[in-house]
Amino acid sequence: MSDKTTIGVGMVGYAFMGRVHSQAWRSVGAFFDLPLAPRMAVLSGRSKERTEAAAAQLGWDAVETDWRELVRRDDVQIVDICTPGDSHAEIAVAALAAGKHVICEKPLANTVAEAEAMVRAAAAAPPGVKSMVAFNYRRVPAIALAAGCTSNEPAAAPSSQAAAPAPAASGNDQPGTKVTIGFSAPAADHGWIAAIAKNAEAAAKQYSDVDFKPVEPTNDINQQISAVESLIAQKVNALVILPNDGQQLNQVASQATAAGIPVINLDRVFPDKLAYRTWIGGDNYGMGVAAGHFIGKQLKDKGVSDPVIVEIQGIATLPLTQDRSKGFADALKTYGFSVTAKQDAKFTVETGNQVATSLLQAHKKIDAMWNHDDDQGVGVLAAIKEASRDEFIMVGGAGSLNAMKEIQSGTSVLKATVTYSPTMASSAIKLARLIAQGKGMSDLVENQVPQSITLASETITKDNVDKYLALGFES
Repeated sequence: MSDKTTIGVGMVGYAFMGRVHSQAWRSVGAFFDLPLAPRMAVLSGRSKERTEAAAAQLGWDAVETDWRELVRRDDVQIVDICTPGDSHAEIAVAALAAGKHVICEKPLANTVAEAEAMVRAAAAAPPGVKSMVAFNYRRVPAIALAAGCTSNEPAAAPSSQAAAPAPAASGNDQPGTKVTIGFSAPAADHGWIAAIAKNAEAAAKQYSDVDFKPVEPTNDINQQISAVESLIAQKVNALVILPNDGQQLNQVASQATAAGIPVINLDRVFPDKLAYRTWIGGDNYGMGVAAGHFIGKQLKDKGVSDPVIVEIQGIATLPLTQDRSKGFADALKTYGFSVTAKQDAKFTVETGNQVATSLLQAHKKIDAMWNHDDDQGVGVLAAIKEASRDEFIMVGGAGSLNAMKEIQSGTSVLKATVTYSPTMASSAIKLARLIAQGKGMSDLVENQVPQSITLASETITKDNVDKYLALGFES
């Protein structure tokens, strides 16, 4: 463990950049007045013999041949990634989930998808955890001076100079061109979907320039396709679609796009990015990471080893469910834990009850449970109470008002829930209006609405539940 005057550094990789970073860690205290002195605790490389030789030469205290072991170590608070770019994302995501500060060499990642995963992991990391890319040369005095001499920042304007132009998008809530927004979503067979439809309608009513055209909600794929086709035929100005299944509705979304109708894809994503103008939804992977981190930390703090951890999924075939499970597994892995058993429910109270009953019967002792969805969680909690089981902690998912009240009581096994808020539907309608009117987002410099917007998943506990109650939805 680090004392109050030092902070432990673990570095992955010891080739050229690893040697440069080692020199920096050794000498940084001679150039800057630091609140904590870096302690070169661990060096990680694949070859034990070569890593030991590098550690001896570069001044590292210990070695690991598996970077995962370095991340798990208590004497490491900073993970310095000096490996080739193809491994940056995996190491950084795991380190952030474990609550370690991360410095990653450039380039940040090899693909946009990897970089986005790293950003999500940074956002989901525990409070106070820092992350950065090692663009170290920008702090070299000569380069800083050169940047100052060639800066793109405008010089100070004289008092007589005309005011700078206003941002490209401003006053967006003021009435504009009249637009018709079509809306299609599944039938409200549980609270989250009901809140989606309610929020979309409420957002549309805020604008006198919006004609809101929702079609009959349905859980039948073919009926939803037909409903969307009817909106295309009506030549609406924009379409907001939460598909029952993104894969199966991809073609009709492409038809709308081909007809010149911008599609705002809500939550369940269409696999073809050409099928939609903008996607907005929750961070499913981040939900899993948040749940895994909460459970992992709770069990570690209690000194639990080899815990029994069970997982109740939603619909297992949906990519969003698979993303949640992957995030959960990845976060647990950083604590040396894994999921003991998982079963999928169907986002309903009845299926939640059935699956929970089965898991409780199969496992006489459980240490932790993650239920993906607070709607089905009503059934899960009923099964737990029926079985008179209270030896484990439970985490929910989505952020229902029912779950928040259970957490607030302090007497339930439910200790936390990770958010996936249906307020995203309100935002989808607002985005559809902006896109249909040719506007951008007023707080951004760019002239157009972004192509993708991912909402952060937050962890609600008894300590902070009060500030989330107003956002909860009824199961």
